[in-house]
Amino acid sequence: MASLKDTVNLTTQLTELTNQLHSELTQGDVDFEKMIEIADEISEHADNLAAAFTRANDALTEPLVRSEDGVSSGNGSRSSGGSRRRSGSGSASGGR
Repeated sequence: MASLKDTVNLTTQLTELTNQLHSELTQGDVDFEKMIEIADEISEHADNLAAAFTRANDALTEPLVRSEDGVSSGNGSRSSGGSRRRSGSGSASGGR
């Protein structure tokens, strides 16, 4: 699982890429091929960042979901989709 330090590095890279794209748009020769390459890199980094946050969220919420569902911590079969159940309103958990 990615650490917060890893996500800081990803956001730093995203910032650098967006600044590069902005410079290309405002000060460059408006090279569309170069802007496409930069935009693709931004997309890849953003996807990696979203995946890192999803993994962290899943790891942090899984024990809570198990606890709310009354499932013992030894049952590994509930690991996939657990955070989706928790995010739905009106489930057995009541006021969440």
